Parts: sequence; structure tokens; C-alpha cells
Amino acid sequence: MLQVCLNGARTRAEFAALPVSPAELAAEAAAAVAAGAADIHMHPKTADGVDSLAPDVVAAAVSAVRAAAPVPVGVTTGAWAEPDPARRAAHIRAWTVLPDHASVNWHEDGAEEVADALLSRGIGVEAGVFSGTAAAGRFRASALAPRVLRVLAEITDTDPATATSTASALLAALGPGPVLLHGEGGGAWPVLAHGRALGLDTRIGLEDVLVLPDGTAPAGNADLVRAARRGGRH
Repeated sequence: MLQVCLNGARTRAEFAALPVSPAELAAEAAAAVAAGAADIHMHPKTADGVDSLAPDVVAAAVSAVRAAAPVPVGVTTGAWAEPDPARRAAHIRAWTVLPDHASVNWHEDGAEEVADALLSRGIGVEAGVFSGTAAAGRFRASALAPRVLRVLAEITDTDPATATSTASALLAALGPGPVLLHGEGGGAWPVLAHGRALGLDTRIGLEDVLVLPDGTAPAGNADLVRAARRGGRH
């Protein structure tokens, strides 16, 4: 399965055509699915481009994307959108339109509280486990580990020469179970190829990388998905 990550915590200062509004997210999602993506991860944003977990912001984004792209739709619950774990969980309990899944970064304070709020509402949990953190051990020790949809193994090593070995180390630390593997920056394309070689789910999109394998800029997420479907080759 190839997931597309439509925008991330980025701003238009980083990528001028970054999708922000529900309509823009819907258009990018439709194009990415037509290009071969089978799952969507996105960051709902306010009109000024700030990540938000507020019920009205999430409802607008999820409704628009779901109407445009008939595949599972997921959102972030990152602490940068709401630093207080209790408020993050309260937002989730107040959501009026539910995504199919949501990512929970296991190195963040309150990860289990946030994951429990999602599970209580029937929302699948992608357990975000970052390389270079203690998250793998924390996740494996969690009573919620058997209940997650999958682990989102996030390789933060952006050096293309070492990112795949970092990925191998994280996968070994995680042990068996469903995993979606992805990298970022300079490590995004090598890690995607590594994940494909291992038969793992992978992802690509403007959250993870702003260039194609040949170093040129994509027009949007669909270009990145097409390149990923070609195996990340030029």
C-alpha cells in the first residue's frame, strides 16, 4: 500500500502550492489517488495555514477529501497542533466527522491518552515511531500496542547514505507487526525503495519530500506518487 501525505506541518513558504484549504486538500487527494495512492494522511489547517485539531477544521478537511477520494483518510494528532495532551484528547472526543485513522507520535507526552481517545471512537491508530527517539521501546511496552492499525515508522535520518541502515535498525527494534515505513528529506526516496524491497507499506508526499528522485520540483503530490509507483527512479 502506498499512502500519500498531502501537506504535513509545512507552510507555503516551503512549497508555494501546498494544499491548505479543504478544497485544495480534496483536489490534491483526488489527483494523488488517480496517480496510484491507496491511502491518505493529511494535516487539517486553519485558513492561515496552521495545523489544527479543532472539530470544525477536521470535519471540513475530512469531509472534502473523503468526497473527492474513495480511500481511507487519516489525520495527524501531533503535539505541535495542541501541546496539552488532555486538550488533544478532548478535541478528538468532540470530532463530528471521524477520519478512518490518525497518527499518534509515541515519543510525545500523552501519546497513550490520545491513542485511547481515538480507539474509543473507533478511529484506527497509526503509532508514529521516530528513529532517534525512545519511542520504539515505549510503544512495545504499551498495552495499546496490539490494538493499533499499524506502526508509522518514521526515519528522521535525512542522509541518503545512512537512512536505510537507520531504517533497518528501527525495524529490528520494533519487531513483528504491521508497519508503514517512510523517510524524509534526503532520506525519503532511499527509504521508500528500501520499504518496497521489504514488501512493506510506504508513503510519499509533500510532508516528506519536496523534490522528485532526479532533484527537480514536483507540481504536487501526484508527481511524487507517480515517481514512487515507478520505484523512486528518475
